[in-house]
Amino acid sequence: MGTAKAPLRIRLIRHTWLYVMLLPGVVYFLLFKYAPMYGISIAFQDYLPFLGFGDSPWVGFKHFETLFSSPDFSRVLTNTLILAGLHVVLVFPAPIIVALLLNELRITVVKRFIQSSIYIPHFLSWTIVASLTYLLFAVDVGPATQLLNSITGDRLDVLADPDWFRPLIIMQTLWKATGWGTIIYLAALTSVDPNLYEAARIDGANRWQQMWHITLPAIRSTIVVMAILMSGNLLDTGFEQIYLMTNSLNREVAEVFDTYVYFMGITQGQYSYSTAVGLFKAVVGIILIFGANWLARRFKQTGLF
Repeated sequence: MGTAKAPLRIRLIRHTWLYVMLLPGVVYFLLFKYAPMYGISIAFQDYLPFLGFGDSPWVGFKHFETLFSSPDFSRVLTNTLILAGLHVVLVFPAPIIVALLLNELRITVVKRFIQSSIYIPHFLSWTIVASLTYLLFAVDVGPATQLLNSITGDRLDVLADPDWFRPLIIMQTLWKATGWGTIIYLAALTSVDPNLYEAARIDGANRWQQMWHITLPAIRSTIVVMAILMSGNLLDTGFEQIYLMTNSLNREVAEVFDTYVYFMGITQGQYSYSTAVGLFKAVVGIILIFGANWLARRFKQTGLF
């Protein structure tokens, strides 16, 4: 009897240790991803902690109506979408470009040194990254600020200038995430048959043509899958990073859904309203994932489902 057609009991016995290894991941998702979803109900209540989930009065879509009619909504949505768009245009392609460049290196020692160097920022917390940014761009004494002052001839306060907030966020993300993101693409490139490059060279293809006609098509399916996964987190701009870089002078452009939920829910105690904001963001994320997957299928590419 084939494994696929065997009864569940037989498959559990045959692959006992595989299921044991799967168990911690299942428990994690059940406890920290699915169990908390019960709290979504307070988005439709005027939740009061001393009354609990069951006895708090139900108000239907009141908090959603408040959200969509609030002047904060357009501002927060605009800030979130601008950062999301910058991530799509600048951050998402960066690991692909770096992976392609690393793949062209033929000196193994240099390649491994560069890989190790660009992986290190991933292991630093956003607190350390923000601290380094504050040191580099401190008014008058920061090395980066002094360089910018000498170039522009002005006295810049980069950390307090709203126009500099988004460039700083993108630069931080590129520095921290690009190297780690190359791992998946470099792994995909290992499956490319070296004979294809040899045949291309015999046909007279240069390095750029080999990259365009062999390397990129080889990782196209990986790029599509990563794009679909990224689409679900498009509105998830990262709480820690934004929160640490936000101050009273740049808050107008810095506040996104993640920080807005924190300020409304934790600091102001509007639990139901902040849950409604979070639920809205989650629903949009689900729609984006299904939409991106549909587009991938529509263009004959590999989807998630």
